[in-house]
Amino acid sequence: MVSCSFKWLVLLLVFIGFYSCKQDEQAILPKKSTITESVYASGHIKAKNQYNVFTSVNGTVAELLVSEGDSVFPGTPLFKIHNATSDINRQQALLNRELNDIKAAENRLRDLELTAEAAELKMMNDSLLFERQSSLWSKQIGSKVELEQKKLAFENSKKNYQGSKLKLLELRRQLDIIYRQSDANVRLSEIQASEFIVKSQVKGRIYSIAVQQGEYASVQQPLAVIGASDEFILEMKIDENDIAVLKTGQKVFVRMDSYKGKTYEAMLSRVLPLMNEKSKSFTAEAVFVNFPEVLYPNLTFEANILIRTKENVLTVPRNYLSEDSNLYLKNGEIIKVSTGLKDYQKVEITSGLNGNEELILPQK
Repeated sequence: MVSCSFKWLVLLLVFIGFYSCKQDEQAILPKKSTITESVYASGHIKAKNQYNVFTSVNGTVAELLVSEGDSVFPGTPLFKIHNATSDINRQQALLNRELNDIKAAENRLRDLELTAEAAELKMMNDSLLFERQSSLWSKQIGSKVELEQKKLAFENSKKNYQGSKLKLLELRRQLDIIYRQSDANVRLSEIQASEFIVKSQVKGRIYSIAVQQGEYASVQQPLAVIGASDEFILEMKIDENDIAVLKTGQKVFVRMDSYKGKTYEAMLSRVLPLMNEKSKSFTAEAVFVNFPEVLYPNLTFEANILIRTKENVLTVPRNYLSEDSNLYLKNGEIIKVSTGLKDYQKVEITSGLNGNEELILPQK
């Protein structure tokens, strides 16, 4: 029988041989390669000029004039909103304008015109009587009392005539103002009525409709989402620690769950300067350089924004680096190094290695 000590010796030799083989498999040399520094971002896709459609007035959705997927242009009617109060106000405005039409007040005007004409005739008659009495008085015919009476009658009739003319002018002015006010109210009601037709502000496509016919629509409630049909924007959230290195024009490499295994190139087009205090992040936008044939708003993505690239530098795999500065040599020695750029797979070694060292994975 084989002794227990011999069995243990065999197992120990097998283990040592296996561990030695694993060490040999894991031992690598640093190598020269290209390395890039990038900023990670995530976000969603939105259509260019995408916006929520709101009504400017409260009311009931009387009619849906478009369907999801329809193409629209600036001014295309989307929804018709009904408001009974607005309809009543418009009808009242029309009635008031009709009631206050100058033609409807012809009788009142004619009465004043006749009064003015009668006053003018009386003034002319009293003027003739006064002139005649004055002529007689110059010839010492008649009395001074008669002259003064004719003069007073003429002056009174003259004042009555002037007063009646002023009343006529004032009535015409008032009627004109009232009519113009009524007409302005009608035009205002027409403008308000036009606001009950919700129209598109952009050329694009109806991506969603949030209401149905007969539902109540308020000014706070979005009715639909509209945006460009063939132009899309990548909207990303950027951590505040990374914002200082971003510049428009930088390359962005995009990966989407809807297109697994593919990477698409984009370009950073805008960095919004205001930080979101809650999330401690900034919003940045990019546009595709090459993009999938089919895109939809709200698709999610992950991206890397390329900051800089170094070529022909000494690199090692990131998993060989321990505590950000330690490397394990095959001979068991641990050395400290200085690092530069890092990506998801490798790290640049700026000092501490000459490139000939055999490296193994850190001991655990």
